[in-house]
Amino acid sequence: MNREAPPPTLKTVLQEGTVLLQRSGSPSPRLDAELLLAGVLKRDRVFLYRESGAAMEKEALERYRGLIGRRQAGEPVAYLLGRKEFWSLDFIVDRRVLIPRPDTEVLVEEVIRLFRDRNDGTLSFIDVGTGSGALAVTLARLFPGARVAASDISREALGIAAANSERHGVRRRIDFFRGDLLDAVKGPFDCIVSNPPYIDAGTYARLDPGVRDFEPAGALLAGPEGIECHRALAVQAKARLRPGGWLVMEAGEGQGGRIRGLLEACGAYEDIFIRRDYGGRERVVAARRS
Repeated sequence: MNREAPPPTLKTVLQEGTVLLQRSGSPSPRLDAELLLAGVLKRDRVFLYRESGAAMEKEALERYRGLIGRRQAGEPVAYLLGRKEFWSLDFIVDRRVLIPRPDTEVLVEEVIRLFRDRNDGTLSFIDVGTGSGALAVTLARLFPGARVAASDISREALGIAAANSERHGVRRRIDFFRGDLLDAVKGPFDCIVSNPPYIDAGTYARLDPGVRDFEPAGALLAGPEGIECHRALAVQAKARLRPGGWLVMEAGEGQGGRIRGLLEACGAYEDIFIRRDYGGRERVVAARRS
């Protein structure tokens, strides 16, 4: 008489997923396998080790193996889980928005430094190209006395950003606008922040397939030079910043000098500086409205 094999344990399933991802070339197979298994079980990663001998239910096992297969095909873990952490906040993400990166937290640090002595009802921010709303929501949480706006050309992205603002209790303090860059707003603002597209066409072709094949091209590509959005923002921001207000933009490696040059050419900015991230890469370019 044939007996059914006992269900595999969490330890066995985790090992299986790790091996499969390792073979497919994942740069972090163990971590990916842990995150996906924890996500399926709706538990934290510590649970996987504390209960490593527990049996895996059939339905959960099928869901997990399905996610492993999609990860083997290159789909980012954040999209598979439907969420990504930024500034210790959990954001809803899917393929309609760019995945928030830890490097962008450097931009938040600079805004905190520039406005640490102000947090009143007169302070106003706008996050241009908000995507998931990570910057807008984070600033609304950090500056509870400020008014925040967010713009994006994508209606779908704005829907996700609005959901994230609800998720983190700041929906009433963020106004959402649909339009290209600053086209849909008048200002004036104390600070315009943006993580705009900054990948040129040549670099885009060489990106990791997990980025190029899954994340929205419109949030990455920025023409032949990669600084076209920075140039447009520099021009538009002149009329939408209060005197003394700041334009703070994320930039790609090696773009800092060129962005500084276009800001200088506008004739409307001073105190221009470049901030590097913790990996030593040029990450943020900021300028104060004269």
